[in-house]
Amino acid sequence: MSQEILSTIKSPKDLKTLSNSQLKKLCKEIREQIIDTVSCNGGHLSPNLGVVELTVMLHYVFDCPDDSIVWDVGHQCYTHKMLTGRFDSINTIRTQGGLSGFPKRSESEYDAFNAGHSSTSISAAFGIAKAKQLLGEDSHTIAVIGDGSLTGGLAYEGLNNAGRFKKNFIVILNDNKMSISQNVGAMAKYLTSIRVKPGYLRAKNRMDNFLERIPLGDHIRNSLKRSKKRVKRIVYKDTLFDQLGYRYYGPVDGHDIDSLRNALQAAKTTKGPVLVHVQTKKGKGYQYAESDSASFHGIGQFDIDTGEPISSKTDFSTVFGEGLCKIAQEDERICAVTAAMRTGTGLYDFSRRFKDRFFDVGIAEEHAVTFSCGMATKGMIPVFAVYSTFLQRGYDQLLHDAAMQKLHMVVAVDRAGIVGEDGETHQGVFDVSMLNSIPNTTIFSPCYFDEMKQSLNTAIYGCDSLVAIRYPRGAETTRPADLEQSSMNYDIYGDRNAKKLLITYGRLFSNAVKAYEMLKKDGESICVLKLCKIKPIDKKAIEFAKGFEKIHFFEEGILAGGIGETFDYELTKIGYTGLYKVTAIEDRFIPHSKVADAIRNNHLDSQSMYDIMKND
Repeated sequence: MSQEILSTIKSPKDLKTLSNSQLKKLCKEIREQIIDTVSCNGGHLSPNLGVVELTVMLHYVFDCPDDSIVWDVGHQCYTHKMLTGRFDSINTIRTQGGLSGFPKRSESEYDAFNAGHSSTSISAAFGIAKAKQLLGEDSHTIAVIGDGSLTGGLAYEGLNNAGRFKKNFIVILNDNKMSISQNVGAMAKYLTSIRVKPGYLRAKNRMDNFLERIPLGDHIRNSLKRSKKRVKRIVYKDTLFDQLGYRYYGPVDGHDIDSLRNALQAAKTTKGPVLVHVQTKKGKGYQYAESDSASFHGIGQFDIDTGEPISSKTDFSTVFGEGLCKIAQEDERICAVTAAMRTGTGLYDFSRRFKDRFFDVGIAEEHAVTFSCGMATKGMIPVFAVYSTFLQRGYDQLLHDAAMQKLHMVVAVDRAGIVGEDGETHQGVFDVSMLNSIPNTTIFSPCYFDEMKQSLNTAIYGCDSLVAIRYPRGAETTRPADLEQSSMNYDIYGDRNAKKLLITYGRLFSNAVKAYEMLKKDGESICVLKLCKIKPIDKKAIEFAKGFEKIHFFEEGILAGGIGETFDYELTKIGYTGLYKVTAIEDRFIPHSKVADAIRNNHLDSQSMYDIMKND
């Protein structure tokens, strides 16, 4: 793969000498590199392919890092990274010790703000712009936000506050799905093309300067402005952004270099807040991603020639979706809710089979929770499927609207635990501590597919308040043939008469079984207690644990507020005086790497369990 131009770009300054034909060739080379890199490392393909020209022209027109570009979500930053001195390392993206798949301030001075969750860019960029004003800095600040992220309430809070700013502040709306602002007829498009041309702005500025020097100039200028606004309202039907105080430019073809240059230069020279509406196509330049941008939004390794994933095992998300459909077929109270993650959470079939009971609320987790609570007050049983990392955004609603009212809703917590290559912004290691702090809440953490189905059925028909079922990304592990199921709440494995007890839950049980087998070969005897319902903990499980001299609890989550600490407290209440230790994630964020590497680095793998149990 030849990267004749891309390999010469060491900083954004190198772009400014390129001709139009070279810029277009550069965009082609960037797309080839993105496709090649993601096919090997996995990552966000469609979003990155869609913003190649936009990113190139942002760096062509503006002067980073003095000018600040804040990316919303940040999963579309691969081109940005390659243009800011990181092309030689792009093959390390999302690997341990390599580049992050998201903007990261500690990685480069060109990354103005860390990202990973949506709808944050406008608020963050406005904070940067305001700080620059206070510091006397005269550089530009640009927030790049997608139409999907505009469904998040934080985006509107940012838009509302920044609309009052008197200095230049630029929002780029990357519209790759829906029409945000409807234009009327060919005249509107013509006027848009005129307004964003540099000549228009130069003429406007010359007229303003002329009017300032003549008597009654202010009166004439204000009259002209009022006339222009009246004409504009007739032709444009003022957009929401106009009403919020923004000068609106668009829509602009996000894959046309000349149009982008004109629009961005116009925005750069405009006083006050500006919104540039850019229309792009997700997956641009790769036919499989263009035709199915959702599947290629975030993807693992795949074959470039066929577009097929390298691995396609049945996973927890799929089994959850199948199980929910089966229950919904018999019970018309069952509703499914998602926050723009229909496919990722396994709800695609549900959305087709039960259209009236499926609700995609967009990227609005807080709304999803309270919306579900509203349905629950009328006897419906809402099931909100959401990634663990995004559930964090709905904490207040879970506490205040669901649990406090003791409303029956089910939260299917997908991607629970370590997720790997997406890194610290996406690790699902906080949900247990978060949910564990909420009264009137039940939490299940199954290890196998059949346990997950049983937990779902119990959550729907055996609970009367807030219930969470958490499960990891990917496939199940092999169940040991001699696993003793004591109840729906916990299982016992190994030697009941041993002196040492290993306690865990979720997928870590498979590591515990391996550690048990390794110790057994050494002549060591231990027992393993696998919790399935982790809140509230079954009192019989606590009584069982009390009989062991030494207890080690392994937890794929944050130590503070976790189940390991809760179990310790419950043991203390009934007078346990033996050795008790918890191995969990201690007060830190987990960087990107493969899941297995992250688990090993946090001493939660089978070898670490073996070492800890044997040497205690």
